[in-house]
Amino acid sequence: MTIHSAGQASERVIPTGMMCLMFHRGERLFSSSENQWQPRAFLSGQDTAYTDLSYSGVIDMISVEFRPGGAKAFFKMPMIELNGQAVAIDALSDPQLTELEKRLSETGDPNACVFHIEQFLYKRFYPLEAYNLRRVNAVMQSVYRGEQNIDRLAQTACLGYKQFKRVFADYVGANPKDYLRVVRFQKALHSLQIQPQISLTQLAYECGYYDQAHFIKEFKQFSGYTPTEYRSVCEPHSDFFS
Repeated sequence: MTIHSAGQASERVIPTGMMCLMFHRGERLFSSSENQWQPRAFLSGQDTAYTDLSYSGVIDMISVEFRPGGAKAFFKMPMIELNGQAVAIDALSDPQLTELEKRLSETGDPNACVFHIEQFLYKRFYPLEAYNLRRVNAVMQSVYRGEQNIDRLAQTACLGYKQFKRVFADYVGANPKDYLRVVRFQKALHSLQIQPQISLTQLAYECGYYDQAHFIKEFKQFSGYTPTEYRSVCEPHSDFFS
């Protein structure tokens, strides 16, 4: 994505339930939550809070988003270690990733950049433990269908709660409780996207919140806005469900 900004601008980023690999080929972005400039290239873990990114000049960035559990197939570390962090590629001591960053910085053609990234991922892919991969996939399918009870998700994985929590955090990058809160928030965004006139009471009920007050509190924690404020300044969209 390339953005030309004549002056200072900002954009709010909210938790999506997905991890990403980011490369800045132009000016970097300043993160209000971390009070610092983002690294030139970094691997971003699961977030549970919003941040405002400020920028100016020419922004040229490439982002690779991994579906839940997907990053685990390319990076041999517990994904929970990246939780709430944007870890610079330099800090990962990963020569292949460092070489990819160098290639992208030297390549002007966006299509060629995509090719380099695809080749990197093809070469990096390694088989995961089949039984845990099946467990995580089965759990995520239940989550997509709306299941929010952690005990039932643990049963779906055929694991006790402590084992389930460990495997889930290792693959997805967040503990189940926090992750389900983000998914519920994303479901609310998706409902607002496809049902613009839905009432907040009905929305809270459909998404599994205790009541409207609980819904508004969590929505503001993740977005910085109440649902009403959000609809007035943003076009609702869910990265997770769309």
